[in-house]
Amino acid sequence: MSSLPCPAYRVLRLLAGKWKPAILFHLRAQTLRFGDLRRCLPEVSQKVLTAQLKELETDGVIIRTLYPDVPPRVEYSLSPLGIALIPLLQQMHDFALNHGDLLAGSEPIASSEPVAADD
Repeated sequence: MSSLPCPAYRVLRLLAGKWKPAILFHLRAQTLRFGDLRRCLPEVSQKVLTAQLKELETDGVIIRTLYPDVPPRVEYSLSPLGIALIPLLQQMHDFALNHGDLLAGSEPIASSEPVAADD
């Protein structure tokens, strides 16, 4: 038996991270280099972006391709799992647009478990 109470937690774990949904959003239409992602997400530090990309790669959500050019070139693209997540992210986006007034009034729910900070 799984230690997670709901199968949805497996999906949430893939997306958990302040910048992961934004990274996937930018990769949905094209392959990008690290510098391109940095320009798309100027608020994220290089350290955090690197960590989020490594987690997404480890989880099989994105593909990191290293080209042996001089200087080396690295590109990021969505894996089949990442592509499969795009409709879910689109639904989340649409929900936020359609229910922004309700979301604006919501308060964070207190939890008895500690929450790890991403940034």
